Amino acid sequence: MLDAQEIAAIAARLPKGRIPPVETWQPDFSGDMDMRIARDGTWFYLGSSIKRQKMVQLFASILRHDPDGKYYLVTPVEKFGITVDDAPFQAVAMEVHGQGRAQVLTFRTNVDDQVMAGPEHPIRIEIDPVTEEPSPYVHVRARLEALISRAIFYDLVELAVEEERGGKSQFGIWSAGVFFPIGSPGSLV
Repeated sequence: MLDAQEIAAIAARLPKGRIPPVETWQPDFSGDMDMRIARDGTWFYLGSSIKRQKMVQLFASILRHDPDGKYYLVTPVEKFGITVDDAPFQAVAMEVHGQGRAQVLTFRTNVDDQVMAGPEHPIRIEIDPVTEEPSPYVHVRARLEALISRAIFYDLVELAVEEERGGKSQFGIWSAGVFFPIGSPGSLV
């Protein structure tokens, strides 16, 4: 079983990127930009995909999701609205440390952010009301989430355990001492 020190050691090994303090910048709105992030994490500018990963990472570092529900690229002097089809990032890799209640899950995104699922980086599932298809997300930073890829979601389902929660049986994932429900028995079959 992983104890608190081992969990802290896993968190300490995750790279600490230099994300600008976009949450503290309050420039006036500069207008909308013809930039879009597709559901699969591909960034587009003027209808063409941005091929240079370093450019995508630069834009991702100044991305902000404001309380108005809109996404912006923010600098100290400019704020441009952009379109995000779903979540701005895609969780493309997962590592599992330990098992059961002592398990810790870490995720890497398509822009190389790395997070440890837990109290600060929860996992949540949205169910499409029409198709009933699940869309899993992990919190990355400041109201920004990553859509967990289908392959990784299947891995999460394999790790799921059944727990009695509030008088109901639920399937879910443990990470860093937190239980994240991902469905009810029979809903993931």
